[in-house]
Amino acid sequence: MPSGREVKMKMNKLQKKILVILLLLCLLTPIGILLPAFFNTGDAWGEWSAQTIKELVGYVPKGLAKYSDIWKAPLPDYSVKREDSSIVHRSGFYLVSGIIGATITYIAMLLITGLIIRNGE
Repeated sequence: MPSGREVKMKMNKLQKKILVILLLLCLLTPIGILLPAFFNTGDAWGEWSAQTIKELVGYVPKGLAKYSDIWKAPLPDYSVKREDSSIVHRSGFYLVSGIIGATITYIAMLLITGLIIRNGE
């Protein structure tokens, strides 16, 4: 059975790999805004409002209609100002959103691996 130190070293290596992957994914997040703008396809994939779904599909699913007004995004359209919706501005906020999400994920991973190591010793 590996010692606590060996487990901790393996977890540190895994944490570093996960951090690098998360950082790379953060750098790729603006693609979600850039590609739809480049191909003139409208909103980023999967970020449609109930109204857009209705226009695309012809109806709004019951669950979406029921819960669509519960959550309001902190930065709607990835912009602080509605009138400034340039692609560069939105891409910057998209990147910041990705970094915040990755940071929260990384902290959760550190907490979970810390519990695993502590319980394994």
